[in-house]
Amino acid sequence: MTYTLITANRNYSSWSLRPWILMQALGVSFDDRIEPFVAASNYAAFRSFSPTGQVPALIDGDRTVWDSLGITLYLADRHAGVWPADEAARAFAQCAVAEMHSGFATLRSDCPMNVGVRVEPHIHSPALGRDIARVRELWEQGLERFGGPFLAGATFTAIDAFYAPVAFRVRSYGLDVGPAAQGWVDHMLSHPAMKQWEMEALAETWREESHEAEIGSAGRIIADYRDG
Repeated sequence: MTYTLITANRNYSSWSLRPWILMQALGVSFDDRIEPFVAASNYAAFRSFSPTGQVPALIDGDRTVWDSLGITLYLADRHAGVWPADEAARAFAQCAVAEMHSGFATLRSDCPMNVGVRVEPHIHSPALGRDIARVRELWEQGLERFGGPFLAGATFTAIDAFYAPVAFRVRSYGLDVGPAAQGWVDHMLSHPAMKQWEMEALAETWREESHEAEIGSAGRIIADYRDG
């Protein structure tokens, strides 16, 4: 039976990107279903397929698996390659995934994901600076310890999926993460699955007012590559 992965707008939905790119990169077959954000709150509509009223959600037969981390753990029980095979790399990847899942609140709020725009950000707060410095530190550690080009070694794993939205944010906001970490960003942006997500994001013609307002409050939009 084929999975169905339910995600939202390609431009905005960083949480959706995580399991989507993980499954694409690992070659896990799934039906791709988009439920776009149409208002500031989509809770009632999304409750029809997700107990949290949020995306992403994975449908496996009569079973619903929710939350990007929950989906990742579910897939790891059923498919090879979600986590690195090397024990040290796996421990690093699992800690880094947990850190992204629970942390980096300022990076999320001050630099909301929008794949199709480029933004000249307002002055960075100290809290944002700390988040960016921690991302840089973590990426540099992974690349140095495990040899790259991915964050936990030679192959794409869940840690790369969970930080994939940050790669888009680095580009959109011109964030300085240093040369080694920028090398990972460039490598990720050239990945076929990331390029497919970007292509679909740029082709989206719908806009959601609150998400667009978040981008406007983050800084001055200097380029918009989206259709429509």
